[in-house]
Amino acid sequence: MPRLLELLENLREPWVERHTLASVSFSELQTIIHQAFLNAGMRDPDAATCARIHTESTADGVTSHGINRVPRFVEYIEKGFINLEAKPQLTKQFGALEIYDGQRAPGVLNALWCTDRGMALASEQGIALIGLRNTNHWMRGGAYGWHAANQGYVLIAWTNTESCMPAWGGKDTRVGNNPFIMAAPRPKGAVVLDMAMSQYSYGKLQVTRLKGDRLPFPGGFDSAGHLTDEPGPIEQSQRILPMGLWKGSGFAILLDVLAAVLSDGLPTNGIDALRSGSCVGCSQVFIVVDPRKIGSEEMAAQIADSVVDYVHSSTPDEKGSLADYPGEGASRRRERQMRDGIQVDDGILAEVRKLAEKK
Repeated sequence: MPRLLELLENLREPWVERHTLASVSFSELQTIIHQAFLNAGMRDPDAATCARIHTESTADGVTSHGINRVPRFVEYIEKGFINLEAKPQLTKQFGALEIYDGQRAPGVLNALWCTDRGMALASEQGIALIGLRNTNHWMRGGAYGWHAANQGYVLIAWTNTESCMPAWGGKDTRVGNNPFIMAAPRPKGAVVLDMAMSQYSYGKLQVTRLKGDRLPFPGGFDSAGHLTDEPGPIEQSQRILPMGLWKGSGFAILLDVLAAVLSDGLPTNGIDALRSGSCVGCSQVFIVVDPRKIGSEEMAAQIADSVVDYVHSSTPDEKGSLADYPGEGASRRRERQMRDGIQVDDGILAEVRKLAEKK
């Protein structure tokens, strides 16, 4: 929250800022980010894992939580918000429920570790609930959905955040946008939903602003209380719209309560009280199910395929666009960008290159 306010206060008419795009290959981008993390003090295996996740997110078109997050991640290491030596520590265990203290380790490493632990436990007991407290920003939550689904597991996961969205009926921030992930395995392409509780995440606002574009639909209010599709004024006012209006607000509040209760960690108001960076000290939940304990892999695949096929049979809307299942667009973007080059903001790429060249 304080970091977000600092960034916004330093912006002057951010909605008129416009950057151009640069094209970079997957391997080159991964190498640059890897070196930036090594220069920040990360151990090589950890730097390699984080660089892969950031690069994959960028290739899938989620630059806001890929390359765009690299400078802030390095800044948080330098400020001591991220403990590069820490590992999750078990604090409580009961059957298929385990709670871990993340000890402020890098959020990507903590989340991957908890997903792996959930899969191992689910393979034994059919289901696992892993609560993680005192961790850091997990970057793109969908990464853990893909990670689990591609190995045959169902994942339901979410995180709370610092307050960055007004509750429905309020003007000031009291609620996190609390990203929520659901993923189901499918041999022809996993079905993965990754969404914030706001209509648009702050990352989406940033990316849209840097392109000089407007949002497809109104995403919040400006400082005068007018509904707008301009990202810059929404960033400044911090009055982003909850997804589904009051429904998204209520969903976000319950996700916050359950994230803290099920991890024995901090809710949004507790994270705000720390007055640290974005998601420092946040709480997360990973529910993993092995559907092979319920029926055959073939049956699960048939069900998923039938749903996808039914969605694909939709009559196109007035724009003539085809209906996608969750995750299909990301897969399509990765295939295209792996072939043609990954499109990234030129200014941010230059900033990350400097971090990689830093001695």
